[in-house]
Amino acid sequence: MAYATLAELRSYLNIATADTGDDALLTQLLSDAQGLIDAWAGWSFEASPAETRYFNPLVDVDKNDRLLLHLDAPLLTCTKVTNGDSTEVTPAQYYLMPTNSMPKWGIRLRGSTGLSWTYEDDPEQAVSVLGTWGFSAVADDVIRRACIRWAAYLYRQRDAQVFDVTAQPAEGVLTIPQGMPRDVERMLASYRRTC
Repeated sequence: MAYATLAELRSYLNIATADTGDDALLTQLLSDAQGLIDAWAGWSFEASPAETRYFNPLVDVDKNDRLLLHLDAPLLTCTKVTNGDSTEVTPAQYYLMPTNSMPKWGIRLRGSTGLSWTYEDDPEQAVSVLGTWGFSAVADDVIRRACIRWAAYLYRQRDAQVFDVTAQPAEGVLTIPQGMPRDVERMLASYRRTC
C-alpha cells in the first residue's frame, strides 16, 4: 500500500478532477517519493508481508550481552524464532527489545532459560526470525504528508526549474536542485534510523 493516494496528491496540487492527463506521472512520483523516504530514513514505514530473515549468532549479538540478538530491520510482529541448532525458541523464552517502545530492534533470550544464541555447523544465517518487518503497520500522517509534499516537489520540477541552491562560481550563476525539500527533511528528522 502506498504512503499517500493519487487523490491526495491531486488535491494538494489543486489539479481539477476532470484533468487526468498526468495521473500516470503522479502515481509514479508518489512511488518515487515513497522510495526516497525509505532510502533516506533507512527503513520502510509499512509492514512487509511475513518474511524470514537470517542472523549470525557470532556477529549479530551484543558484545556486552550475548543474549541480545540485533535485528537488521524493525520487527513489528514475531511469528517464529529458530535458534542455530534448529530448535524453536518459544515466546516464553525471549522478549523483544526495546521493551516499552516501537519499533523492535532486538530479541533477548530470557536469562532464566539458560539458552544462548548458537549454531551447529556454520554461524552464517544460523538463526532465523519469521515475522512482519517495518517501522509501523501503516504509514502515519507525518509520513503521508511528507510523501505528498515530496511527490509534489518532484512534479513541479518537470515544468519549472525548482532550484533551491544557488552558487556563483566565477560570477556566473549556477542553480542546483536541492534534492530533498527542507520542509520534508524537518518532517522526517525524528524518523531517521540512527542505529
